Amino acid sequence: MISLLIRIGLVLFSWGTLIFLPKKSFAKYLPVTFFSTSILLVEALLGRSYKWWKIKGGEKAATNNALAFIFGPYFIGNIWIFHLTYGKFWLYSLTNLFADSLLAFPLNSLFKRFNLYKLKKFKPIHLFLTAFPYSLFNYAFQLYIDKTQQTNIFETRK
Repeated sequence: MISLLIRIGLVLFSWGTLIFLPKKSFAKYLPVTFFSTSILLVEALLGRSYKWWKIKGGEKAATNNALAFIFGPYFIGNIWIFHLTYGKFWLYSLTNLFADSLLAFPLNSLFKRFNLYKLKKFKPIHLFLTAFPYSLFNYAFQLYIDKTQQTNIFETRK
């Protein structure tokens, strides 16, 4: 029951913060967020296949946890981080270092304590070492999107 409340709380709180985000930022960073979310969904599937973590409650609980984390704090957090830091790579990197460290170490322990999941073959350091490079790929992808959109703007003006 507590894990259900945590999942619901994470999703509702995350999405609730969007009332403070400009609509323009949401639209601008939505493609990179979908890109990043897709990668994380693949990782979640691989993690279940290779038993990187153990989830109390079986496949249904594993799916619910993955969807709550990915489409809650991860999805919305990605948009917020881009909104607050994009264009300042050093700030973006530091913010992601902090957020990924927070996830891998104290939050991971907290989620383990609440029986949401338990890392098995995957250790907290592995969680961090996969999460941080994702952020760098995301930044590169957003730069590509911006470059592509600028090229399209100049082509339509000709």
